[in-house]
Amino acid sequence: MVRYCEMNNPKIKFIDLFCGLGGFRLAMQEISESSNCVFSCDFDADAQKSYESNFGEKPFGDITKIHENEIPEHDILLAGFPCQAFSICGDQKGFEDTRGTLFFDIARILQAKRPKAFVLENVKQLVSHNEGKTFARILETLENLGYQVYYKILNALDFGLPQKRERVFIVGFCEPRHFAWQLKKIKMKSLQEFLETEVAPNYFASEKIKENRLRSVENKIIKDELTIWHENKGGNISPLPYSCALRSGASYNYLLVNGERRLTEREMLRLQGFPEDYKIVVGYGAMRKLAGNTVAVPCVEEVLRSVSSALEKPIISEVLNAENKATNGAIESYIYSRYGERQGTVSSIISPIRKITVCPSS
Repeated sequence: MVRYCEMNNPKIKFIDLFCGLGGFRLAMQEISESSNCVFSCDFDADAQKSYESNFGEKPFGDITKIHENEIPEHDILLAGFPCQAFSICGDQKGFEDTRGTLFFDIARILQAKRPKAFVLENVKQLVSHNEGKTFARILETLENLGYQVYYKILNALDFGLPQKRERVFIVGFCEPRHFAWQLKKIKMKSLQEFLETEVAPNYFASEKIKENRLRSVENKIIKDELTIWHENKGGNISPLPYSCALRSGASYNYLLVNGERRLTEREMLRLQGFPEDYKIVVGYGAMRKLAGNTVAVPCVEEVLRSVSSALEKPIISEVLNAENKATNGAIESYIYSRYGERQGTVSSIISPIRKITVCPSS
């Protein structure tokens, strides 16, 4: 496997904000063994305990109380910032919710430290929240900081995992680069590869719940097929050959294997693409919350490969200068031809294409 970044940047430094179980870090370590996490933070005590047990360092706490100048210099900022303020399962208060305003802590760090790139992740509903105004404000904020920004909604089902988990990824570069979503999709694996055959009795739902589920899906069951039964907000039950998105705030019976039992801690980690040697050091309730909030690791890996590939390429302004494309009109025409019609660029949602300039050095 080609490991990006290592030729030109043998010790790429990154920070892991709202790190949770460390899904972003696992993905970064997979694509670059020599990458170096220089800072991590998470407010949740169970997340800190899990992260420390698996990576040997305890994350810092509340990011709102950490001054941006105290954060080490880094090349890439990674952040799956809290999604409850935008999730379909929450109140969707957006920036009115204090968890929604944590995005601006990311912005102040970007402004102060000016990393070469960033990767952000959140629920798909962020894009449409408040008629798209919330997302537009986020993208505009990132652009105003001098970053060239792209976004794309990805589904974990397309990267080998039997979990329907749609998330929006936002990536940005301090200096304009040749970027493309080079995503290698993987056929979804069978649930049999992820689910355990012997499970303790405490994972099973009550007889009453099982009977109610069975009556609801009696005509939908495919005989002898392994399924996970999903209950939506309206109370409708669907038996599916994959899991719907793990959710931190859902009821304990939101997902039931064959309508009978809850997922184990290890099964939840597998559905998010975590390795078998990941240590489970917190209780079931805490793991449900943390697993529901983490990222699908294989999906993040593909995003990071695309970002790393772009960082290896020359900065666009350098290419233009080398080709003697020095006038403003030529630069604007050149960049428009490459980026103006590309789906998922910031210009396609909030404004016409504008001339891209190299951001100031730190």
